[in-house]
Amino acid sequence: MTTIDSSLLLTNKPTTTSTGNSSLGKDEFLKILMTQLQNQDPLNPMQDKEFIAQMAQFSTLEQTTNMASMLEKFLNIQSDSLLKYSELIGKQVDWKNDEESGSGIVKSIKQNGTEIVLELESGEEVSSNSVIEVSKAE
Repeated sequence: MTTIDSSLLLTNKPTTTSTGNSSLGKDEFLKILMTQLQNQDPLNPMQDKEFIAQMAQFSTLEQTTNMASMLEKFLNIQSDSLLKYSELIGKQVDWKNDEESGSGIVKSIKQNGTEIVLELESGEEVSSNSVIEVSKAE
């Protein structure tokens, strides 16, 4: 007679649940507003102040959504840059700026505002924009 190992049973599978998006987006808000306008009492229409207030809310919602989207894109670009430059850790870089030039082995990468800065083993900090050559460390 064959037996089934209990580790193969589906009851050992972790349960996952998903929930819908609980916040209203701009499309849903606009649909609600249009439905409200279509179903209003013609003898007692919506007051101008109410309509203007709802349109202002819609405009604010749209601007906030756009700003959040742009911020997310900006943060993704920033983290991608940091990851890209992390490949330089342990490599020899030659750099040159308006005042001086030099070379060194990259110890770490950090971000100052929008600029990526390479910290060399000598303790010097060099802007990634100043790097003119990258080679294998000797």
